[in-house]
Amino acid sequence: MAVTLIAEHRSTLVAGVRSRALRHVPRAAFAVDLVAVTLAGLLALVGRHRLDLFERTGSSEVYAAAEALGAAAPLMLAAWLVCITLAGGYRPWVFGAGTEEYKIVVNASLAAAGVVGVGCYLLKFPLSRGFFLLAFLVGVPALVLGRFTVRRGLHALRRRGRLLNRVVIAGSATHVEDVARVLRRESWLGYRVVGALLPAESRGSAQVPVLGTPEQLLDVVAGTHADIVFLAGGALDSSAQMRRIAWDLEGHDVQVVVAPSVSDVADDRIRVRGAGGLPLMHIDQPRTAAAGKRVFDVAGSLLLLTLLSPLMLVAAVWVRRHDGGPVLFRQTRTGLDGRTFPCLKFRSMVVDAEERLATLHAATGYDGGLFKLADDPRVTPPGRWLRRYSIDELPQLVNVLRGEMSLVGPRPPLPSEVAAYSDDNHRRLRVRPGLTGLWQVSGRSDLPTAEAMRLDLYYVDNWSMLRDLTILGRTAGAVVRSRGAY
Repeated sequence: MAVTLIAEHRSTLVAGVRSRALRHVPRAAFAVDLVAVTLAGLLALVGRHRLDLFERTGSSEVYAAAEALGAAAPLMLAAWLVCITLAGGYRPWVFGAGTEEYKIVVNASLAAAGVVGVGCYLLKFPLSRGFFLLAFLVGVPALVLGRFTVRRGLHALRRRGRLLNRVVIAGSATHVEDVARVLRRESWLGYRVVGALLPAESRGSAQVPVLGTPEQLLDVVAGTHADIVFLAGGALDSSAQMRRIAWDLEGHDVQVVVAPSVSDVADDRIRVRGAGGLPLMHIDQPRTAAAGKRVFDVAGSLLLLTLLSPLMLVAAVWVRRHDGGPVLFRQTRTGLDGRTFPCLKFRSMVVDAEERLATLHAATGYDGGLFKLADDPRVTPPGRWLRRYSIDELPQLVNVLRGEMSLVGPRPPLPSEVAAYSDDNHRRLRVRPGLTGLWQVSGRSDLPTAEAMRLDLYYVDNWSMLRDLTILGRTAGAVVRSRGAY
């Protein structure tokens, strides 16, 4: 009995510390927003002062304008933060994932600009137009950048096991395992699965400890100090049961999340609409790559070839002078709609690398797929450096220019890999393979084959031009870190 009381007391203390820690996130976001709008206001004041130096107005007029601005600026910046607060910019659920946080900040900033502009017009207050424009032109990007910084810090802490939400998942064993697998894989979301509630007739879950049945939800939540309850498929028999669960959890400071049997669908394809009190999830069909993507590929590859031509020349000379062999390595890969093409790379291995391949296969127990070794003995000294920073892949810009590849897309597979594809995996061939992609920014050769395949299918199903630009931006960091490059 004493041991039980001590354990419960320690659990309560942990829960209290966790709750206080989670409350620091909105406070940190508010502090960053305050710094951003204050910095925007100061820069706008400096810019407005410099504009005054070029205006042909009397010193008394300039002084009057400055005095009015000194009184209005703090009020305008305060109204800006109030608009973000009223829009829900500091609610705990907006932090960490999705685009809602950024939308709130931008929309609240536009609302603040409208309120300040209309208010000054109605009150006939002489607010400087230069200050007004400069403040919002500087402030909105500063706010978005600040929120991005807070998010990156939050993700880093969550990956280290800090600021986590304790989660209980209710549903059938299969659905519980599906949800738990995603939450564990995406540790930056901040969910720690503490247990599952399975129907009495269920066989149990191999991944998550079973704490009871859905009917025991209230007792389990109280015993585990759960922050969130996930209701997965098979958890409920009717909507009335869902309503009773919400009533039972009222006042317990526990969030209820319904997890539908949908995964690997981007949030910009999902719309939830109510119809007669019934929330309906609409999933848009996957987008096909638009003509604009091809235009972007041509323009981007030409620009990169121009900018990187000195580096490519140095790489070519180094490869040639090392052993006198060919500069380029051509390997047959599979592209759009299953068509093969010669994929170009700077040669990073010895000239007889293909002849040595069978010996390495036998020594490592190779059983199919893309063959990669962290310390491949066939890699030359210049090739090791070229691979580390992905310079060996720069000739593929020519493949992009010729229309065989894209700047962003799935990894170009070997014909032998395609021959072993399942029906689902053939979906990767609906788009051009990419010079970079989700596989490149998520670990490259360190990724398990199944995870790399999942990322490629996710890209095909959820393509957008904005996602391409995001991946290109992340590629620079992945190349500098050299993670999984061998």
